[in-house]
Amino acid sequence: MIVSVGKVVEGTVTGITKFGAFVQLPEGKTGLVHISEISHDYVNNVGDYVKKGQKVKVKVISISDDGKISLSIRQAKPKKSKNQPPEVDWSSKDDYKQRHMSFEDKLSNFLKDSSEKQEQLKSRDSKKSNGFRRTKSNV
Repeated sequence: MIVSVGKVVEGTVTGITKFGAFVQLPEGKTGLVHISEISHDYVNNVGDYVKKGQKVKVKVISISDDGKISLSIRQAKPKKSKNQPPEVDWSSKDDYKQRHMSFEDKLSNFLKDSSEKQEQLKSRDSKKSNGFRRTKSNV
């Protein structure tokens, strides 16, 4: 397989540094995934995201005139939008239990969970404000 700009290929991590990870590509070529191209999240330590010997999909960003290959792991994966719901594991055994619950039971569980989350939010907000509430008189 010819390595060219824009292609997504699979490689093996051969080394990890403070500034990125070296990846062995097809045809024996090696490229660098800069720390900023490891993940969509902030990366403080490259070793938290990749390990030596791990297979990774990378996108070839550029190939310099002297043959240096720049790679990106984060561009090889689609970014998850904050608007997207979390992925659901449909093979979960809890799903079987929920499928056989009545609507009233599901609604009751939902209301209970919702109330607990509201209480947690209120508790967190009151801790942040240290009990001080803004009113029209003290603004």
